[in-house]
Amino acid sequence: MPDYRRCWTPGGTYFFTVALWRRHGNDLLVRHVDALREAVRAVKARHPFVIHGWVVLPDHLHCVLELPAEDVDFALRWRLIKMTFSKRIGTGESLSSSRTRRKERGIWQRRYWEHRIRDEADLARHLDYLHYNPVKHGHVERVAEWPYSSFHRYVRQGILPRDWAGEATPR
Repeated sequence: MPDYRRCWTPGGTYFFTVALWRRHGNDLLVRHVDALREAVRAVKARHPFVIHGWVVLPDHLHCVLELPAEDVDFALRWRLIKMTFSKRIGTGESLSSSRTRRKERGIWQRRYWEHRIRDEADLARHLDYLHYNPVKHGHVERVAEWPYSSFHRYVRQGILPRDWAGEATPR
């Protein structure tokens, strides 16, 4: 088994990739995006964090989260977000014998990928990456066309232009 090493930095800012167990052809996250939003809000209310950027794709999500100054426990937050989301949607997914033994749902990959943001340039690169991800995966031609992204908040706040990384869609 690989030796996973996490970087626990009090008050750290992290980029995460969290994926569904079965990714191919799975649109569960966008079908149940409201349940995911509710799960994030519920966990954030009990275990605060700041969301710097977020994008939800059909089978995975990327986000940049900042923890409170003395806090290092992003693992607790992810466990609770995944668990709360799973409880809010119906059952019926196929389960492996391993997941059945562990009494797990067949929704999420057990692990996630995280990267501690080192500086402002690193933050900007990771925010650009997550905002551009729907285009990268072929879901849309322009970043502004993807509805499940913090990109729209950045546009409202005047941080990014609506036509960032492509032409604006006429309205």
